[in-house]
Amino acid sequence: MATIRALATMAIILMVALSTSHVAFCLRPNLGVCHASGYLPGKSGNCEKSNDPDCCVDGKQYPQYHCSPPVTSNTKAVLTLNSFEKGKDGGGPSECDNSYHSDEEMVVALSTGWFNNMARCGHRIKITVNGKSVYAKVVDECDSVHGCDDEHNYEAPCDNNIVDASPAVWNALGIDQSIGEQDITWSDE
Repeated sequence: MATIRALATMAIILMVALSTSHVAFCLRPNLGVCHASGYLPGKSGNCEKSNDPDCCVDGKQYPQYHCSPPVTSNTKAVLTLNSFEKGKDGGGPSECDNSYHSDEEMVVALSTGWFNNMARCGHRIKITVNGKSVYAKVVDECDSVHGCDDEHNYEAPCDNNIVDASPAVWNALGIDQSIGEQDITWSDE
């Protein structure tokens, strides 16, 4: 009888231990996942449309992200097209150097989480698509939190996985700019 009680007690302890570890596993934050932190109500305005931007629509809800997926040696992202020239769809001057940049320069803006409060300003990143790689300098943030205002060309906030690149980057990679978006990988140099 004592053996049966001991086995029953051990079984109960084992079940409690397993269920607690399962609960702890389920409650643990999902590392590496970035979820929307809120939604921005759309407001339309004078959206400069030179590179077919995602212009805001009144009342539409746009996801906002303070984070981006983790950076690895082969980070998946979406390449978008942006002009960093004055008066074009990039809006104001680049955040890193308060300057505009020619469409002939190899420059990019990164989503808010990857931009990391200007920590990547001036750094070169390696962008790869279809076996071809180029290097571009980070000069700006592709704001994943704010948008739908004059400062952001009345464009929606960027997704959390964007490398917004100048026409020079697209040309160097041999990508047709008319497609507007291209799956890529990138890494810190």
